[in-house]
Amino acid sequence: MTQPKHVLVVKTSSMGDVIHTLPALTDATAAIPGLRFDWVVEESFSEIPAWHPAVDQVIPVAVRRWRKSLIQTWKSGEWQQFKKRIGASNYDAVIDAQGLLKSAFLAGKASGPRFGLDKHSAREPVASRFYQFPQSVAWEQHAVERVRQLFAKSLAYALPKVPGQFLLNKNKFPKNLIKETPYVVFIHGTTWPTKHWPENYWCELAQHVNQAGFHVVLPWGNDNEKARAERIASASSQAIVLPKLSLAEVAGVICEAQAAVAVDTGLGHLTAALEIPAVSLYGPTSPVKVGAYGTGQKHLTLEQCPTGDFPVTDPEIFAPMTPTFVWQALEPKITQLQTVHNNEAV
Repeated sequence: MTQPKHVLVVKTSSMGDVIHTLPALTDATAAIPGLRFDWVVEESFSEIPAWHPAVDQVIPVAVRRWRKSLIQTWKSGEWQQFKKRIGASNYDAVIDAQGLLKSAFLAGKASGPRFGLDKHSAREPVASRFYQFPQSVAWEQHAVERVRQLFAKSLAYALPKVPGQFLLNKNKFPKNLIKETPYVVFIHGTTWPTKHWPENYWCELAQHVNQAGFHVVLPWGNDNEKARAERIASASSQAIVLPKLSLAEVAGVICEAQAAVAVDTGLGHLTAALEIPAVSLYGPTSPVKVGAYGTGQKHLTLEQCPTGDFPVTDPEIFAPMTPTFVWQALEPKITQLQTVHNNEAV
């Protein structure tokens, strides 16, 4: 194919999956001067693609909402509007980076040669039938590397031999939303009940952070998470429960944090993409293929935890991952940054 200039990416969800796609854009634009992207993404994550400097147009979809009421979706005209937007350009390439039947269907509404994962590489093999150019990408590697390889094969450039770079434009984020500095962000909310680190452990970790001279900052996304944040804050001498914020505002708060502690959730991946040092906590899941990707990231898994008798926790699976164990991983990160900042001040 001739060198592409205008490419459509289809990667609709989840937050972590969307974030994992960003380094591929960085690779592609470094290899192909002048390359620009449009991006189809779920409406709840539509802020994210525009943070990459190579993205021009973000085309939101609402598949999660639409499929709850197909008749209403048709009557509202939203589907027709989406088809009009995605069909307005003749793309040099359309890359389905999701590998699902729904994403392949959406990619099929665009004009341009379609690329995606082949039947041995896609999460839903039937999706490969919708592409003119299915690509083989090995499974046994991190999701970021899989997407990077898909883009390199689809757009015919050599994959860089360096780690992926997110290259987010931090000027897109509000600044100085938190006056009480320095602070550590606790990303405590996630959708799976068994991925929650125990609340009593968060409370104890907050005390370690305070004693080291840092405030604790607690974002939340729903009423249950807000209530948990308030309970954690009540156990802390220096804690801030954030108001309801947009994703860009949360990113702005994370950008200015000294460090973060995160469960396995989308905001944990955002922390990594913003290059903020973080300790990520994995219980029933593994970080090997979908863990927080980037410099300054420390993954803690149950296999690394000490053995013995532990307090009663909920969920029980996290009992061995005690606050003391997590603090031992977090303290070097914030101490190291303090040293760097003090040296810069001198």
